[in-house]
Amino acid sequence: MALVLVDRNVRPHVSVITLNKPERLNSMSFPLVETLYEAIDEVGRDNDSWVVVLTGTGRAFCSGLDLHDRGVPPNTHDLGFSRLAMRSMSYMSDVVPAMRRIPQPIIAAINGPAYGGGMCLTLGADIRYAAETAVFCSAGIINGLTSSELGATWLLPRAVGTSNAAEILLTGRKIDAAEALRIGLVSKVVPDGQSVDLALDTAEEMTTKLSPFGVMMTKQAMWSNLEIASLAAAIELENRNQLLAGYTGNLDEAIAAFKDKRPPAYKE
Repeated sequence: MALVLVDRNVRPHVSVITLNKPERLNSMSFPLVETLYEAIDEVGRDNDSWVVVLTGTGRAFCSGLDLHDRGVPPNTHDLGFSRLAMRSMSYMSDVVPAMRRIPQPIIAAINGPAYGGGMCLTLGADIRYAAETAVFCSAGIINGLTSSELGATWLLPRAVGTSNAAEILLTGRKIDAAEALRIGLVSKVVPDGQSVDLALDTAEEMTTKLSPFGVMMTKQAMWSNLEIASLAAAIELENRNQLLAGYTGNLDEAIAAFKDKRPPAYKE
């Protein structure tokens, strides 16, 4: 059984990546993460995929690190303990930057627990929708480790503010879907079984009403500007993106579509 499933064109120009280890609540072993890297790379190179939905099979999104059968990362058979340890940490944590690097926006449809690294995977997505039974937890600190994994200490304060992030990361307290919505960790909460449908509806709307170039460049600018130290530098990047978008002809198409009272047909 494949640990990660990739379904292309579930809706036009929309691909779905599904963590598929339901008997272990889609926990993150090295074999699962290796397959997830492959899935991210596959959809990232697919020019016909404009938006990606990420979810989990069964009653969980992802319960974090598999504490019973982690496996080993690839290409580490001849490494000593110290090098193996560092390679293992890097291999697990770099999956979030891999999500960030692909041109398509990622919508996380969060069903059930998103613990530890699973919560971090949701933070690596661009949009987060939760089912009513979704629950978030920084599990590492409960298990004798830290909450500093997969970029959580950088991503979470930017998503929910430093006070909320500090409470989540320092206490390991579980956050239910209602609280996640209140603090801004997710954008919407829907009844169980409907988070994927909501994600697909949003993805379809993005692919039919927006230009793929505009969506791609907006994702790029949003993530890049989180690391820029000044408003002026952020605006400079935005100006260049807007100028590039102007050369696609999409603005002319939008004006023509408005005059003709029809949906725009963006090609770029």
